Order: sequence, then C-alpha cells, then structure tokens
Amino acid sequence: MLLKTSHTKLFLALAALAFTVSAQADDPVTPPIPGVAAGGVVIELIKDGFKGTEGPIGYSDGSLLFTETQANRIIRIAPDNTVSTFLENSNGANGLALNASGEIIAVQTLKPQVGIIYPLDKQKTFTENFEGTPFQRPNDVVLDKSGGIFFTDSGTRPTKEIPTPPVSHPGVFYITPAGQLTRLANDIERPNGIQLSKDEKVLYVANTLGENILAYDVGTDGAISNKRNFAKLDGWKNEDNTWSSGADGLAIDDNDRLYVASNSGIEVFSAKGEALGIIILPKKPQNIAFAGTDKKTLYAVGRGAAYKIPLLAQGFKGRAK
Repeated sequence: MLLKTSHTKLFLALAALAFTVSAQADDPVTPPIPGVAAGGVVIELIKDGFKGTEGPIGYSDGSLLFTETQANRIIRIAPDNTVSTFLENSNGANGLALNASGEIIAVQTLKPQVGIIYPLDKQKTFTENFEGTPFQRPNDVVLDKSGGIFFTDSGTRPTKEIPTPPVSHPGVFYITPAGQLTRLANDIERPNGIQLSKDEKVLYVANTLGENILAYDVGTDGAISNKRNFAKLDGWKNEDNTWSSGADGLAIDDNDRLYVASNSGIEVFSAKGEALGIIILPKKPQNIAFAGTDKKTLYAVGRGAAYKIPLLAQGFKGRAK
C-alpha cells in the first residue's frame, strides 16, 4: 500500500511538472487531474501588483471578491476580468463570507474583530475579544447553514518590524447564530484557512506551520471533536530555518474534494484525503475560491497576483466559499 501510494504521488508530481515545463514561462497550464482539471488549460494571470491578496469568495453576481489587505479595501473581479474597487476602508478585512441575507462578514485585522462590513448601513461587530483577550490577527472564516461563524485567529509572529511580538494566542473559534462565542481549539501552531465539508459534518483547518491539513467532526452548536490528520501536504519545506507547509486558504468542490493553497501550489485531495494532484502557479497562492455563475472557475490570489483557472470540477454552490 505504501509503495502504491508513493508511486501515485510520484506520477502526479511528474505529470504536473511536465505540463508546467512544456508551457512558456509566462503561460502556465493545468496538469491533468481526473475529474478536476484537463491538462494543458492555460492559467490566466488577471493582474499582478496588488498590495496583499486574501479572502476570495464567489459573489452573488458571478464575480469574485477578495481582500487587498495592505491597501485596506476589497477588490472585485468581474467575469470579463475587469478589476475594480468594491469597498474602501475595510478595516484590514482578511477572510470573507456571505450570509443568507447577502451581507458580507469579514474577519478584520486593523482593529481586530469579526462582523458585517457590507452593506454599509448593516455594519455590525459580533466580537473583538475572547474572555477579555483581544484577537490578534483574525485570518479566515466560513459560515454554516444555520448562520454560525467558524473563524481562525493565527496569532502574532515575528516580523522585521516587530521581531519580538506580544505573546501569541492562536485559536479556532465559533460564534453561534445566537451570538455566543466559544473557542474550539487553542493547540494549533498557526491556524489559517478554514472550511466545512458539504454536509457540514467535517471542519478542515490549515496549520501553516504543520505538515497536515487537520480535520474535526462537527457536532451541535459548532462543537468539534476527533481531531485528526486529514491529508499530508506536499508543500512541507524548510524556509528561513522554519519548517512550514505554507498551508493557507481552503476550498471545496461539489464532489467534496478539498483544495489547499500551499508552498507547492494548489494541492487537491479527495474527500478521503487522497492526493490527486497539484496545480502549480508562478507565485505561491495564499487563498482560493470557486466563482462564476456555474462555479467552474477557480480563482487563486497570492503574493500580489490574481489568477483564473478553468476547471472540469464545479465548486460547491451551497455557500459562497
């Protein structure tokens, strides 16, 4: 079984490399991934030079919205690739979600909080601290069908500007439809992307510093249990003397396959955690989302660039993300 798995992963890696190398440097293409991607389809660069690229969601009009975090705004990419500003002064919005009323919920980083940021007349703060401790860097968010809000806070980490940041308090949280905040986990080094399976019985969490995507069973009122390693990431690398998978944004398709933005590109896994293939991009993806009226286009944003990837797979239409 181990030998077969190794051969499969080697084949997938070689296939992805062959299709990438065969194209021009500025014309990347998809590898063949059965049911997911036809080989040789051009991956389109929509625009480069954004100041921070995070939080994409498919919007109700078929466009894609994502957060230009450092510029403190939300960007819209129309189906014809027209780029425009959707919302200024987003309070450093990072991850986005869309509720049943069409309101945009964001985890926000300038004044760390979670709440509605659009429409403007519906702006509202749901929470800005846990048991008196302010959030540090709310990162990603996903809603369940009852209106509950799962989100991550990746905590603080050293930077050139702040080499010794305050004590970090990373965590995974849930706000019930009634507004009650609970902390679901505080034992993940750097929780990042968060996603639910189609039936909302499984919660996936990306640990940027970990080798595996984590999975939990979801119970009533958002409670989670049975923490486990769901899928081992190819992106596990030593960068700047720190081991990291680079695991970031997550997306699912209508077959419950899980897509992960990592150091290797966009890694695709079956609903059982089996590695299916890797879509390699010129720049490391930070976050991903299906969009368009048929949700057969996967968008990837990262390192200031936004890409558009036509797929065979269809994103899950049950929610915006």
